[in-house]
Amino acid sequence: MISESDLIKISPTGTASSASVSHISSGIPIPATLRVQVFSPDDWEMFTEEYASSLEATYSKVRRFGGAGDMGIDVACFHTDQGFAGGWDNYQCKRYDHALRPGDIWVEIGKIIYYSFSGEFVPPHKYYFCASRGIGTTLERLLNDTTKLKAKCREAWPEKCEGRITSTDTTPLAGDLLAYFEAFDFSIFTSKSVLELVQGHATTQFHAVRFGGGLPPRPIHAPPPDQPQRHESRYIRQLLDAYGEHAGAEFADLTVLGANSTLTGNFRRQRERFYHAEALRNFARDTVPEGTFAQLQDEIFHGVIDVCESNHSNGFERMTAAVSQAASIASTSNPLSPATNTQDRQGICHQLANDDRLKWVVKK
Repeated sequence: MISESDLIKISPTGTASSASVSHISSGIPIPATLRVQVFSPDDWEMFTEEYASSLEATYSKVRRFGGAGDMGIDVACFHTDQGFAGGWDNYQCKRYDHALRPGDIWVEIGKIIYYSFSGEFVPPHKYYFCASRGIGTTLERLLNDTTKLKAKCREAWPEKCEGRITSTDTTPLAGDLLAYFEAFDFSIFTSKSVLELVQGHATTQFHAVRFGGGLPPRPIHAPPPDQPQRHESRYIRQLLDAYGEHAGAEFADLTVLGANSTLTGNFRRQRERFYHAEALRNFARDTVPEGTFAQLQDEIFHGVIDVCESNHSNGFERMTAAVSQAASIASTSNPLSPATNTQDRQGICHQLANDDRLKWVVKK
């Protein structure tokens, strides 16, 4: 008989005392390492593509294998421009409803051995197994003991490899293939944990969109160089034309501008704004999907174009009005919004002028 003393009063603990606004609106965040484990097949495929992009900083070239027969290759990472003839690593990404087991990998090892034996490619320097639910304990132990790994693979070959490596023939482990197998360096086979996959993914422009958590802090950007650079030439020409129309004089180059302290100060501020926007462009390249910054530029363009095309006494007044209007645009719908400040929005006007999408002096 259950007695009253067997019952414990319900007293929840945990997140209740540290709840935040984000908890109330979105619930407790699910760690990325757990979310990966429940990805759909399409989400897992996209995740692995995104993760693979993080490897481009380490290798000469990274490619996803797209042939009719995969030959045991998933993501090929090349150390040189020689492709499969030179040094390369393989990342084999697996999605199962369980942690990766030895039985899941024998045919993949068999393919690498058979096709390198057949001369399709030289063996990779490293072969990483990457699984959405991680590597099981048994397999991890085998990967850390190459002698046992080879012995277990040899034992499993008749059932797991012989009739499954190619769709047209059997590949018994005998003769020259057996000799090649025995000499093969099984230490190339290793693994990447889910945590390592997520950490690699975190260095890509896709991470914040896929897992949330906000954008990383923006680096402090360097001030504009003393001498304008070639990529600034068009918006600077537009500024000089606007200054000239305002002053009633021709500003052929920056040496003429130097005699006017008011316009010199204005020019310095416009360059600072341009470089703010350039820093945001670079930040966007590394943290959000391609096209996000261009969308922000379009939003600023549509926010200022009517002001820009209104009547103004001269190009300087038109530029000033457009830049002032840009400062008031909230741009809250863009993923870059939390990292965007007033100088960025103003500087985007000069990026648009650099591309001739905005023009300060209207030719009559």
